[in-house]
Amino acid sequence: MKVIIPLAGFGTRLRPHTYSKPKPLINVAGKPVLGHLLDKLAGLKVEEYIFVVGYLGDQVEDYVNTEYHLPARFVEQKEMLGQAHAIWLTRDYLDEGPVFVLFVDTLFEADLSTLDAPGADAVIFVKEVEDPRPFGVVTLNGDQYISGFVEKPTTMDNRLAVIGLYYFKNGKRLIDAIQKLMDNKMMTRGEYFLADAMQLMVQEGMKFRIEPVSVWLDCGRPDTVLETNRYLLQNSRDNSAEFSNRRDIIIVPPVNIHPSAQISQSVIGPYVTIAANCIISNSFLRDTIVDEGAVCKDTLMEQSLVGRNARVEGRFRTANVGDSSAIGFVG
Repeated sequence: MKVIIPLAGFGTRLRPHTYSKPKPLINVAGKPVLGHLLDKLAGLKVEEYIFVVGYLGDQVEDYVNTEYHLPARFVEQKEMLGQAHAIWLTRDYLDEGPVFVLFVDTLFEADLSTLDAPGADAVIFVKEVEDPRPFGVVTLNGDQYISGFVEKPTTMDNRLAVIGLYYFKNGKRLIDAIQKLMDNKMMTRGEYFLADAMQLMVQEGMKFRIEPVSVWLDCGRPDTVLETNRYLLQNSRDNSAEFSNRRDIIIVPPVNIHPSAQISQSVIGPYVTIAANCIISNSFLRDTIVDEGAVCKDTLMEQSLVGRNARVEGRFRTANVGDSSAIGFVG
């Protein structure tokens, strides 16, 4: 099986952080989002990982090669022509074997052991949602196979949202469907959508089954990044016990604090991530992510994102501070 991870987008909803760092490397619960995703795939037999990179893609390549020992290939998407176009760029490396496509702003809890179960040509992972209108959803026929894909439906009839995980038993057939989109200029809002390619495959008689996920976490906006951080800290990423002997700080779990962080006279938590080489003093932090090398002094912060090497000082605030920036610092 080959794994395709498209991650060439600009991450505009996470600016200013994505001006200097690609969205997949945003720190959540002590690890980049991409790292959490790769960890989910550790038990699968993967022949090759294909990363479709774009702006700041060299940082993604450096991270993967430094932190993971994977059979990895990096393909550049120079034009932002959509999800399907990103996958099409990998066509020279796919054959008639299976391919698993995962979009990097999606973290999940799901059973991946039945991907290759007989009876279907593809598996689309879904999550039932209360309001499907902001999402892409699937419709099912009487045999519970997918009959169609609907982007941002106007009704509440179909609530199975597509979350960004797709397994295809034959990678070549996926590329053939995308090629038809491109040959016929079948674009949606100026882009080639994967949903449109999959609709063609369904119309050609391919059987797509659904696989529900128990947890679907989004890492595409500041508020959802913090929500994902809270979930991960509550579920296996809390290391507050390592700081139980400290007398100059108060830790309110769950938190994830890198051992190189210097913390003094502060209250940390709950739901706080502090990355490597940070300096935190005389501060109260809760529901906040502080990235590598950042400094927080004499401040109270909550529901905040603090970028790499940023500095925040003074008074209560909610902040979204990009890399190498300063707030409230004079001198």
